[in-house]
Amino acid sequence: MTLPLRPDLVGLEPYGAPQLDVPTLLNVNENPYQPPEVVVEAVVAAVREAAHGLNRYPDRDFLDLRAELAGYLATESGAVGLDASRVWAANGSNEVMLHVLQAFGGPGRVAMSFAPTYSMYPEYARDTLTGWHVVPREPDFSVDPDAAIAEIRRVRPAVVLLASPNNPTGTALPIETTRRLAEATRDTGPDGAATVLVVDEAYAEFRREGTPSAVTLLPEHPHLAVARTMSKAFAYAGARIGYLAAAPELVDALRVVRLPYHLSAVTQAVARAALAHADVLQKQVAAIRTERDACVAWLRERGFVAVDSDANFVLFGTFADRRSVWQGLLDRGVLIRETGPEQYLRVSIGTPEEMAAFRDALTEVTGA
Repeated sequence: MTLPLRPDLVGLEPYGAPQLDVPTLLNVNENPYQPPEVVVEAVVAAVREAAHGLNRYPDRDFLDLRAELAGYLATESGAVGLDASRVWAANGSNEVMLHVLQAFGGPGRVAMSFAPTYSMYPEYARDTLTGWHVVPREPDFSVDPDAAIAEIRRVRPAVVLLASPNNPTGTALPIETTRRLAEATRDTGPDGAATVLVVDEAYAEFRREGTPSAVTLLPEHPHLAVARTMSKAFAYAGARIGYLAAAPELVDALRVVRLPYHLSAVTQAVARAALAHADVLQKQVAAIRTERDACVAWLRERGFVAVDSDANFVLFGTFADRRSVWQGLLDRGVLIRETGPEQYLRVSIGTPEEMAAFRDALTEVTGA
């Protein structure tokens, strides 16, 4: 028997980084610190309360959670005018992005991005039968706004996806570049409509001081959306909570394509428990920033290229045979990521002990 698999899916493998049982896991940009005990206790209490009502469907529009996410985002970014009507949430920012492509992509439409960037973007396009167009970044991994605008006007994409800080390079978009792209995409979409410009700020809390968020541009641009996640800064990768801020009409379009009751009562409770302790969790972020900057400095001292990072990872190189370096580290119990531009590797920032293990292993493998 042959299954009627879509022809474009034949032979493809599921997305995913290696999940290996080694002592030092530095490959998927996780927060290395467990949630503090005060957060764990709050989560347990919240789940216990939610469990009493699990015979009922959850709040379909989860307005309380959306209002609290809006409050956190306004405080974190300095943005104004955010409320529940301007925030959406789903099971990780992956699902948020899929909602965007379901609502604004589809057959005959194109999504666009600038490579190297997050490897899931073309999969969102594929899964929604949306065309995919990618444009190379500059040699320093920046996006040239003039070249980007020219290509957007030529291609007329329905959606442009821009990660800032970018994965896997860690580079953040200057706010002026984002502003120019937002101004230029007001009428560059299908049939003269706007192009939906999505700025993916999954790692925004790790950005260096003085790097503003695109959330501050939302009042001026109703076709701009800014995606975030609780996976990284909140040490909540296992909770699967992502969210997006945008104009109410854009959020309402995502409500049309979401599955019924897609955000469980338990997920909503867990998210609200963490938001109530955002200040505690942000102390971990400061420690990770410090460790990241120390990692960049150490790599450069030993002759490696290390890209300035506003995220919780560092892209470094260059290697004639990066696979052998990756394998050498793995043989010594350190798992990092072989991704992004050729000749580069990416290391997530771990605890001081984990980073010491990484440095020792890299020194052994390369002799640096």
